[in-house]
Amino acid sequence: MEVILLERVPKLGQMGDKVKVRPGFARNFLLPRGKALRATDANMKRFETQRAQLEARNLEARSEAEKVGAKLDGKSFVILRQAGESGQLYGSVSTRDIADAITEGGYSVHRNQIALVAPIKGLGLHTVPVRLHPELESNVTINVARSAEEAERQARGEAVTVREETSMDDLGLEVGAALAEAGGEA
Repeated sequence: MEVILLERVPKLGQMGDKVKVRPGFARNFLLPRGKALRATDANMKRFETQRAQLEARNLEARSEAEKVGAKLDGKSFVILRQAGESGQLYGSVSTRDIADAITEGGYSVHRNQIALVAPIKGLGLHTVPVRLHPELESNVTINVARSAEEAERQARGEAVTVREETSMDDLGLEVGAALAEAGGEA
């Protein structure tokens, strides 16, 4: 199916490009979201008459996104989750959780704008891209921790998942003491 793009679509084309896509992608994504029109003669004429308006709207949206992106870029947000001793989360941090944390921080972001490749499943600092506009991307840092104190320690650069190691000598002394006590009672 051929469509005319009404805005820039990553990995597909620029505004005004006539591209061939799979019918399902066009029907389920591009057409309902207003990102494209079917490539018919009537729609080509309609697009050409509206091109100036679409470009002006795109520039306005981009300038707003640049303002927000300048403020948002490099910010850090804390998400508290339960996790095991090794730092493995019991659940995961999804795009919805990240969008909620950023919105609580005072920025208006929708979960579709979070460009997370895979859910976050461990404690630590994670850099996450946020697509505020098809042509603009900002990076934020998500600090996933078990508590606010742990988040502060992670922000300073301390490792919070390091376990206290016991040497074999210490372990041998503890086992020997326990055996001596058990032997003395018998």
